[in-house]
Amino acid sequence: MRQQIAIDARGEPAKSRAMATRTRTRPQNRRGEKTRAALLDAAESLFAETGFHAVTVREIARKAGADPALVTYYFGGKRELFDEVLLRRATELNAIRLKELEELEAKAGPDGPTVEEIINAFTHPLLDRTANGGPGWKSYFALIGQITNTPEWGAAVMNKYFDPIVIRFLEALRPKIPDCTEEDLFWSYHFLSGVLVLTFAQTGRIDVLSKGLCKSSDIASVHERMPGFIAAGILYLQERSRAQKNGGTDNT
Repeated sequence: MRQQIAIDARGEPAKSRAMATRTRTRPQNRRGEKTRAALLDAAESLFAETGFHAVTVREIARKAGADPALVTYYFGGKRELFDEVLLRRATELNAIRLKELEELEAKAGPDGPTVEEIINAFTHPLLDRTANGGPGWKSYFALIGQITNTPEWGAAVMNKYFDPIVIRFLEALRPKIPDCTEEDLFWSYHFLSGVLVLTFAQTGRIDVLSKGLCKSSDIASVHERMPGFIAAGILYLQERSRAQKNGGTDNT
């Protein structure tokens, strides 16, 4: 059984939080904080554009207008800088997603939130920042899409930064779909994750295919359709499971 990572009220992996705490305890003046942020911004942009291995510490420092030695001073090295780039926005994002879910559960009636509402709470913070968060968030999600599709990084990075919040949402879904098998539940998340990654990539494929009717940059249209589409798929799998348990044939 996979060991679950502890998650705090902010939706932040405890191990990663400790790493961030150690980093924050280094003596820093206002100028140092500005330099550190510039290095993070530069690394985020360059990693998203060309990937981790293609970027050098010197290039990151040049883009940030800083001395390359400061990467070692503030972060320890390129890999540690990469981790901090991922942690910075993951911490904020997970906290917001957890807050939206908890508020949804608190406001729901006796039957609790619907499957679609839970999916919306999971996807809305991501899609909102993709559309409205500015260049930094666009680079971050492009980077997430890139590493998710890379065997070298995908499992390790996503497990470290996002598994706790994913497990929390799956736990919220389970009471709503009691007849859905665990296998179907995890496949459903897999399909949802694929939709999100393709949305982050904004490849323009749908633009060409639809002859301009749809645009991959139209995040509002994605948000309008995605939660209901994914929810319908999960509910279909539950109905199929019920039919199989009852010895019937699902002809949906």
